[in-house]
Amino acid sequence: MDALNTAADAQIEAQQARWQRFRDSRNTALAAEHGWLTLTSFQWLEDRPAAAEPAPGLWSTDGTTAFLTAAAADGLTLVETGEPVDGTSSATLADEESLMWVQYGGGDGRQVVVELAMRADRYAIRTRDSQSPVLTGFDGVPTFGFRPELVVEARFVPYPEPVDVPIGTANPLVDGIHRSVGELVFRLPGTEHEFHLQAEEERLGALTVTFHDETNGESTDEWRKVSTARPRPDNTVVLDFNRAINYPSAFTPYGTCPMPVKNNSLDYRIEAGEKQPFP
Repeated sequence: MDALNTAADAQIEAQQARWQRFRDSRNTALAAEHGWLTLTSFQWLEDRPAAAEPAPGLWSTDGTTAFLTAAAADGLTLVETGEPVDGTSSATLADEESLMWVQYGGGDGRQVVVELAMRADRYAIRTRDSQSPVLTGFDGVPTFGFRPELVVEARFVPYPEPVDVPIGTANPLVDGIHRSVGELVFRLPGTEHEFHLQAEEERLGALTVTFHDETNGESTDEWRKVSTARPRPDNTVVLDFNRAINYPSAFTPYGTCPMPVKNNSLDYRIEAGEKQPFP
């Protein structure tokens, strides 16, 4: 029995060590110079050239292409090449694409990056300021302690074909689509019934589920997501709720993050993973 307990303890310690490495990587990624913690504005582009504070220049779209008109004195340069914008520049995106387009400000002219985005077939710009107080005051996302019992095995039941499900997003003016490729079926400690969460497929066959649970609005944000590795040959995966993370919209009002599909709600308190960043 002692040997079994020792083996179980060692397994939990290994899980916790991997989780801590995951947390360290997550906090490092969030603290990127022009990452999600630096968003300071969101504005739709109009069909005529207009100012878009705080960014210099005049911005517009004809519905297909976005345009920026500025003088060299405005201090805008292209992110990709560093060339100054002196006249009119244009860019074209597909829906859901983004482009870190131009930059300005600060001693090196790179303090603020202006992101061009296409959302709901409309062009918008977002400013990303590396001196945003949200970033400069960031010292990591608060989390629950590691809960080994919330590392569960799930069965992936793929659909014959992916199903596009209309969803809302963090921006009420932007509708989204959840491409459901199947369901993760699992049980949680202390429950008799199975849960079914619709999943999306990510790179290399990994799966992501966006979900509500009964901690939302109290200790956690309104919804979170958790990812798994690619399903094994028997279609099982490890679903580790300790790795549940917030969407960018938990940190900023300028996100357009997808909400869960209607049935991805757990009648359970998932007291694991990330908490509200600003309690």
